[in-house]
Amino acid sequence: MMSFFNKILASAGIGSAKVDTLVDQTVYVPGEELSGIIRIKGGKIDQEIGKIDIELKTEYIVEHDDKKTVTTCCIARIKVSDGFHLKQGQELEIPFSFRLPLETPVTHAKQPVWLETALDIGMALDPTDRDSLKIEPHPYMSTVFEAVHLLGFRFRSSTCERHPKLGRGVPFVQEFEFTPGSEYARDIEELELIMQLEPEGVHVLVEVDRRGRGLSGWLETAFDMDERHAWLSLSREELSYGPDHIADALEELIDRQLR
Repeated sequence: MMSFFNKILASAGIGSAKVDTLVDQTVYVPGEELSGIIRIKGGKIDQEIGKIDIELKTEYIVEHDDKKTVTTCCIARIKVSDGFHLKQGQELEIPFSFRLPLETPVTHAKQPVWLETALDIGMALDPTDRDSLKIEPHPYMSTVFEAVHLLGFRFRSSTCERHPKLGRGVPFVQEFEFTPGSEYARDIEELELIMQLEPEGVHVLVEVDRRGRGLSGWLETAFDMDERHAWLSLSREELSYGPDHIADALEELIDRQLR
């Protein structure tokens, strides 16, 4: 009788197996190897585990008819284990590792990125474990950010927004917004960057939101003509020259957009 009752409880997630995911580091960058272990503890009855998956997830904004909604996105799904029999009270540790996709957003401005681990248990609620990650900019990105800082721009915000064409495998891009310093304050309202990381460099979409002045400025704003954008492709070699070199390239590109 007790065994049958325990089965009923386990199917509702009570007294079922527990899962806990532990990663080896607290901070990562896109493209880095992420590793850790999954700890599993059997519940009050033996259970059949179909498989174990880890999903790398984030959120992005979808705008439609002037309304914004937040959508969850699975960036990558990793199969950690095939099915096995988990005995009552049994404790297991399963190692895992995978490379973070280059499209993984950095967690600036409270952008969430997390791992979600799930046990596939037939006829029962899947026990899951959610673990937040801290993702810092890739070194290529950091060089670009330093260059932007050298030009007097200051970081304002960052958001992930729906853009399937630029997302390259994911339905969003991460936009980084900067406010100008004194040199560009008269001409620029905002500078936006979107970065596409590659193993050998980075492509940067630079968008200048010009500050409208007079009738022509008003017309440009009314018809969304006040924003101009251009691509800047930087190889690993160019990035190795440092932020000053990249700042010169950015300055030239921005000045062309202001003409």
